[in-house]
Amino acid sequence: MGTMGNTKIKFGTSGWRAIMCDEFTFANVGVVTQAIADNLKAQGHPGDVLVGFDCRFMGSRFAREACAVLAANEIKAAVTSRPTPTPVLSFDVIRHGRAGAINFTASHNPPEYNGLKFSPDWGGPALPETTNDIEERANKLMASARLPAAFKKVDYDEAEARGLVSTHDPMPDYLNRIRELIDLDLIKAAGLKIGLDPLYGTAVGYLDTLLTEAGCDVTMIHANPDPTFGGRPPEPSEANIPELIGMVSADSTFHLGLSTDGDADRFGIIDRGGRFLEPNYFLALLFDYLVRERGFEGGAGRSVATSHLLDAVANDLGRKLYQTPVGFKFIGELIAGDALAMGGE
Repeated sequence: MGTMGNTKIKFGTSGWRAIMCDEFTFANVGVVTQAIADNLKAQGHPGDVLVGFDCRFMGSRFAREACAVLAANEIKAAVTSRPTPTPVLSFDVIRHGRAGAINFTASHNPPEYNGLKFSPDWGGPALPETTNDIEERANKLMASARLPAAFKKVDYDEAEARGLVSTHDPMPDYLNRIRELIDLDLIKAAGLKIGLDPLYGTAVGYLDTLLTEAGCDVTMIHANPDPTFGGRPPEPSEANIPELIGMVSADSTFHLGLSTDGDADRFGIIDRGGRFLEPNYFLALLFDYLVRERGFEGGAGRSVATSHLLDAVANDLGRKLYQTPVGFKFIGELIAGDALAMGGE
């Protein structure tokens, strides 16, 4: 196998993303995973790594490849048994005290893309000092070696037999935690009819399970596996969810429409009658609710790309407002430091 040519690994605001079969290849994934392994070994971190994937083409195969590289470095890996939302992986890292998580997702990007996101032991997306180190290690490997010598890997089945790879389903623990945080009985008393569009993504089995358990009458669309996402990016913007808007607007008995993106860390909300609710409005409303009704402590966090409506609500409540650069990793750092009641962008 030849050298990598002009390929250069670069982590953006939320991981490394590239077009499949162009730069996002098994060889490049192997190099980046090796760089992550070297980063963890340099820190002397003894924990295992959770490896997850979304619903994109070959996601589970890329996850197995990463496990094989981690195993060759004597780092234990737990691979998810199904496509898994990004927030679930973050929760699972903290709950089980893992060294971090590798997530194969391109989030809301078009279907020809895939991506690799690394989250360290505090659960949120890796901060620049970590991703810069991984980038530097990966690009040095590419420049100095011919593949596949740039990284080590072992046979996946052999690694599993040696106990270096195991399969893990994070869904039960995550759903139980949501049940502790949310008053499902209160939702049940409301008798809601909800349209749900997960955009062929990882929220399937999560959001619908909880809403049904809460007594909601749920009608779900776009829940079948489709790596092309129906020909549109899995981004729950008003332009990308016309079927959900049409369903809610055509039937006045629907109270709400909910949509999530490919890795279920973005949302779209349709109000009764089919009106798209701007996420900026919802963030302000949620922060007000968490402080006034739930008694949450801490301030509000938003990126520079987010409406200042949240500032006004924070000021009204006498809470501090934190502004961050674009990228949830910066808000995640504030959450990890217990500075926020809520953060969003």
